[in-house]
Amino acid sequence: MAYSAPISPSLSFFKNPQLTRLSFPFSPLYSRPRVQNPSLLTKNKTWSSSVVVAATAAEKQKKRYPGESKGFVEEMRFVAMRLHTKEQAKEGEKETKAPEERPVAKWEPTVEGYLRFLVDSKLVYDTLEGIIHQSTFPTYAEFKNTGLERAEKLETDLKWFKEQGYEIPEPTDTGKKYSQYLKDLSEKDPPSFICHFYNIYFAHSAGGRMIGRKVAERILDNRELEFYKWDGDLSGLLQNVREKLNKVAGEWTREEKNHCLEETEKS
Repeated sequence: MAYSAPISPSLSFFKNPQLTRLSFPFSPLYSRPRVQNPSLLTKNKTWSSSVVVAATAAEKQKKRYPGESKGFVEEMRFVAMRLHTKEQAKEGEKETKAPEERPVAKWEPTVEGYLRFLVDSKLVYDTLEGIIHQSTFPTYAEFKNTGLERAEKLETDLKWFKEQGYEIPEPTDTGKKYSQYLKDLSEKDPPSFICHFYNIYFAHSAGGRMIGRKVAERILDNRELEFYKWDGDLSGLLQNVREKLNKVAGEWTREEKNHCLEETEKS
């Protein structure tokens, strides 16, 4: 009885004489590949070149957004830092022009000027926090009760100044206009509103604190205002909000993200 088990593929090559006469295009027996149809090689080269060009273009496109690999918050941070002067931040690119852009050591704050700043700041935080707490828009709901809220703290500080005999001024026209601008943005342009939300809270937690310390040394006998105190670990609060911002921006298109970044200078 003949053995009927099939011959394995590796053995069939040697069992079948016809297979030994086959030519393989990429056989190691040849110094270069055989191409039966030269036009295929030209087409392949063209296709490969197109792929390389497309990949290079895609790579260049990626390089246009510094910080993108770390999340959208890092993109916002990078754009914001570029708008600082070199004296304000090592990544700054802006030229020093206005007095308020100079280092703190080069200007003399006054209690009256500081009070105007605190009053306008309270109006801005009242506006931001009112929008967040009253809105039913899902994007804004993410930022309720983050621990970064400042309006109540400012209320306490202004009450202290009043007890010291200082007259609390009304918000400036600039403060009122900015407050209304934020309200308008929140209704018609969420990405731009989020840009302001990020820059206001995160700037105060960084450079704002430094300015607060310098001003306290010069005009407040080193008194630390409640404006510069947070309940809980500030770095943890900021990280929580950073993650929420990245989550919200993760649902945006690239165009919406760019639109948000374009609002940075206004914020």
